[in-house]
Amino acid sequence: MEALEKRREHVIALFRIVVGLLFACHGVATLFDVLGGPHGPAPGFAAWPGWWAAVVQLVGGTLVLCGLATRTAAVLCSGSMAYAYFVEHQPDGLFPIENGGESAAMFCWSFLLVAAVGPGRWSLASRLRPRRRDEDRSGSLPADTPTSA
Repeated sequence: MEALEKRREHVIALFRIVVGLLFACHGVATLFDVLGGPHGPAPGFAAWPGWWAAVVQLVGGTLVLCGLATRTAAVLCSGSMAYAYFVEHQPDGLFPIENGGESAAMFCWSFLLVAAVGPGRWSLASRLRPRRRDEDRSGSLPADTPTSA
């Protein structure tokens, strides 16, 4: 378990990066008809909710991927997937396996986890913020220093 704990920051960052990338790909596919195109009919410009959902996917996914405004973007992405699940999928059946809402449910909970855990050290935000005086050369804080990720 100690070996896993040492890699915690790496796993958090990789999870954030992969979830953000996959979500952004959905937005790119819908908006630009690439990567297999949109799932379902392509929404017209500014059409509710499809086009706006794709914009949230692209922008929010990219922000989460990069680790910029991560918590805010992750909450927005999670909320958009909760909306997609309850409005678009849930009326077709109770469980995600019945109504085709597995990806909406998984993205919703994944982004909620990212919002709760934060971006971690492998984020652009952590690279852009000024270093504190009590940080050592490796960029980590002493063990007794409280953090607000």
